Amino acid sequence: MMNIGIVGLGLIGGSIGLDLRTLGYHVLGVSRREQTCQQAITLGAVNQASNELSLLSRADVIFICTPIALILPTIKQLIPIVSATSILTDVGSVKTPIVEGACQLWPNFVGGHPMAGKAESGISVAQLGLFTGRPYVLTPGENTPRESIEKVEVIVRSLNSKVYFCDPREHDRAVAWISHLPVMASAGLISACMNETNPIVLKLAQELASSGFRDTSRVGGGNPELGRMMAEYNSVAILRSLYSFRDQIDEFIQYIEQEDWQIIEQKLSDTEQSRKEFLEHEI
Repeated sequence: MMNIGIVGLGLIGGSIGLDLRTLGYHVLGVSRREQTCQQAITLGAVNQASNELSLLSRADVIFICTPIALILPTIKQLIPIVSATSILTDVGSVKTPIVEGACQLWPNFVGGHPMAGKAESGISVAQLGLFTGRPYVLTPGENTPRESIEKVEVIVRSLNSKVYFCDPREHDRAVAWISHLPVMASAGLISACMNETNPIVLKLAQELASSGFRDTSRVGGGNPELGRMMAEYNSVAILRSLYSFRDQIDEFIQYIEQEDWQIIEQKLSDTEQSRKEFLEHEI
């Protein structure tokens, strides 16, 4: 079995470790915090852990599970440590700048994005089977060796995920619609609610909030650092989706001002049908 390295022992890194250890891989984990290293060992997410990247000198494949801004700096730090045959992959939710930068630094780089998660973060919420049935997108560079891609694909498929291959730019435009725009729209919903000037009404709204509000506000109430990184590293695609979303909101405002209830019902009938096309692949 190969030695697998994981840099960043949070929810995603820890969950990858749990699955791969169960499959018999020897997992080496690196975290900046000693407490996280010990917790990862205790939870069984890794065989060994350290806050020094030198632990990964004998890793065959390394998953970089850091925040987006740290992926390329981490690769630069790994270059003098790892073997020339080592394969690096990441789990970042934005791919174009990462793949372009990483492939220049390391030929054996395979971009990746497991589309699974929880509202909570950290090693303590790592979960065995987190990726089962979930999409795992691979975005290798144009010159990434086929053997490297195949090795990462085998590991990713062993997580029981649904593997998709696509161009990094197409990935970023797609996730802007179904992942990054919802974060911004959801955050906007929460902020709008907090703009209620009557404290009695605001308190009542907070007390009455139920599943509808919980569902539509969940991603806007998530990890602020992750949301900021989405906006910063995928700004072109996010702006494109936000402009389109704004147009849709403006249309609803216009219909309501004109008291055109028929077209609102038709619009909602259309979205009722369209929603199914986005969720028909759900397990």
